[in-house]
Amino acid sequence: MAEEQQLPDSHATPDRSTPPPREPIPWRWLALGLLATLVGLIAVAALASAWLAPPPETAALPAPTIIRLTAPPSPTPSLTLPPATPTSAPTFTPIPTPDVAIAPETVTIGYYAAVVSTGEIGLIVRGGPSRRNLQVSLIPEGTLLLVLDGPVAGDDFQWWQVRLEDGTEGWVAGEFLAPAAAP
Repeated sequence: MAEEQQLPDSHATPDRSTPPPREPIPWRWLALGLLATLVGLIAVAALASAWLAPPPETAALPAPTIIRLTAPPSPTPSLTLPPATPTSAPTFTPIPTPDVAIAPETVTIGYYAAVVSTGEIGLIVRGGPSRRNLQVSLIPEGTLLLVLDGPVAGDDFQWWQVRLEDGTEGWVAGEFLAPAAAP
């Protein structure tokens, strides 16, 4: 008998009884993907139409209920009080106006003041009680000013709000004011 020579498994002849494994067909996966997309779009369209559709007509609304509020009748009539005794109206007592024809002892609100001690340079009227405020005008020495408000401390001065003859209002340093009689 002849000895049969055995070949290693790697060199064995293929068995022809089993077919070789097949590669999956890519068209199947494409068709399945398209089918899943189509089903998803139909489901989204159904949900959107359910949400966006107008509500079904409901039965006619019931007639509104009208409530009339009335006060209950009072059990006993109330007493009518006699009218109060009329009193005379209070009389108006005017507040006396200060006599501006006489100069006060110090610079006072409501009175006049004169510009003094500027060395003939004049006095700067400012927009507020500080040297940092804008200059409104420069008035000469001897000018009469109506004092409106003050004193307000600022920048080592006592500032007074004044009104000039032309109606201009501003603030000046009190160091350069002296009480004066009205013009």
